[in-house]
Amino acid sequence: MSDEEEKSSGSDAWRGLGEFIRGQRELANLSMRQLAEIAKISNPYLSQVERGLYKPSADVLKNIANALHLSAETMYSQAGLLDNSGSRDESHHGVEHAIKVDPKLSVDQKESLIRIYRSFTAGS
Repeated sequence: MSDEEEKSSGSDAWRGLGEFIRGQRELANLSMRQLAEIAKISNPYLSQVERGLYKPSADVLKNIANALHLSAETMYSQAGLLDNSGSRDESHHGVEHAIKVDPKLSVDQKESLIRIYRSFTAGS
């Protein structure tokens, strides 16, 4: 892979992360300014993260995840910082992801469904 191709695929990954964050922010009915304040980052920085212009640190991702009522694991996974081949299988990740991105569910409903799902699948 050439440097240019590698750079392009890296920026695509950050753009995808930014789109995920924007989508979750909109589902939570938060303005960019509100999310930035809750996550303790600047509004311009959040804007650049959402547009895929900056690669946020793990700490920033954790703050954004907490502000959006998501697990840090979900945010790290979206950012490509976690290897999803570990203890959780692909279907487990898929179910939780589907719950998290469903626009018909409130944040509280999403958290409840994920907790229930995890309790049902804990022994498997």
